[in-house]
Amino acid sequence: MTQEQQVLYEDQIKDIDKALGQIIKESEAKCALLVDKDGHLITRQGFTHTLDTTALAALLAGSFASTKEIARLVGEPEFSVLFHQGKKDHIHISLIGERTILVIIFDDRTTIGMIRLYAKEVGENLKKILDSSMDGKKADVEIGDDFAESADAKLDDIFQEE
Repeated sequence: MTQEQQVLYEDQIKDIDKALGQIIKESEAKCALLVDKDGHLITRQGFTHTLDTTALAALLAGSFASTKEIARLVGEPEFSVLFHQGKKDHIHISLIGERTILVIIFDDRTTIGMIRLYAKEVGENLKKILDSSMDGKKADVEIGDDFAESADAKLDDIFQEE
């Protein structure tokens, strides 16, 4: 089974960063990350310089994958939101579309209710941005497929002449 890869362009990353910045400002969260389901960090905003965001992205994606299996065992297709509560910091994790995960790290300056509300609003905006990148990718793939066929035909012509 092949998985689609998502290509994001600079203007889309800027839109995503703006949306992540919005949720940090409105909810008073510490930081927000967008991670793909394979564990790759797409982008981040907020106070992240003390975090190993690469490792965090991989672990959060793994956590989401294991939770998907737990959901299946209890008869759910998937849990779309996870919440981890610590003594000082808390993590809200939500699925955005089919391939990405929104991670919000916050402390007691805000409530889980506010985070959930803002995450839902920003999640819808992020989904639109990500869906637009998939639409653009499909067009690129069609062009790429035509190019590959044309290149194969040209190579066949070159090597048959000798």
